Amino acid sequence: MTIARDDEDSLFGGMALWRRIADTIRLDIVGGKLARGEKLPGELVLAERFSVNRHTVRRALATLAERGLVRAERGSGTYVEAPRLAYPLRSRTRFSEIVGAGGREPDGRLIASSEELASRELARLLGLKTGASLIRIEALRLADRTPICVSTNWFDAERFPDAAKIYERVRSVTKLLAHYGIRDYRRDSTRVTAAIVDATDAARLDLALGRPILVVDSTDVDTEGRPLLTKRTRFAAERVEFVVENG
Repeated sequence: MTIARDDEDSLFGGMALWRRIADTIRLDIVGGKLARGEKLPGELVLAERFSVNRHTVRRALATLAERGLVRAERGSGTYVEAPRLAYPLRSRTRFSEIVGAGGREPDGRLIASSEELASRELARLLGLKTGASLIRIEALRLADRTPICVSTNWFDAERFPDAAKIYERVRSVTKLLAHYGIRDYRRDSTRVTAAIVDATDAARLDLALGRPILVVDSTDVDTEGRPLLTKRTRFAAERVEFVVENG
């Protein structure tokens, strides 16, 4: 039977109830009782288990989410968050390969696409003239259904016509490039900065406003050093750890 409590900071053995609940669930996760990706019981079930009201349960779950231990999916429930994905930064960086090597299932989704004219900076990065026609692709990348990053990709529209349609079908930049006969490519430059997620990316990455993200600006080139694409990728900082590999 649930015991109604109006005071969410009521003490149990000297510890606020919501903290006790959060700590208990945390120990279940650390101890392996709750596996990665497993769905937690609903709020009512947890409220009955701990003899508290739903508001107290929500505060406990919010605390766990802030620590990166659980993730709430709208309309679905709360799931145990996977450990941080080790993401190597190297000359040959492939999202699907990195995620697959970690024993997780990679996926990609086209969010939006558009045509635009190259700014001076984009033209410089892509080796084009200012004002050249570009295809802009906004994509979401996931690992085991968990959003990892959102990227904005720019392609030369003349060299890669219908790039957005191809990406929507193959859901991978590597496969998109292969469609145009490019079997191998490498990272030419990488710049990493930190930022706070904005409202748009917070919704895409299923993050709370104010959470940190890692921003990676990069340009990929073909085997002859010719620019293929330049992109800005925003990673959920609590879900990845960058590994810099030499050589």
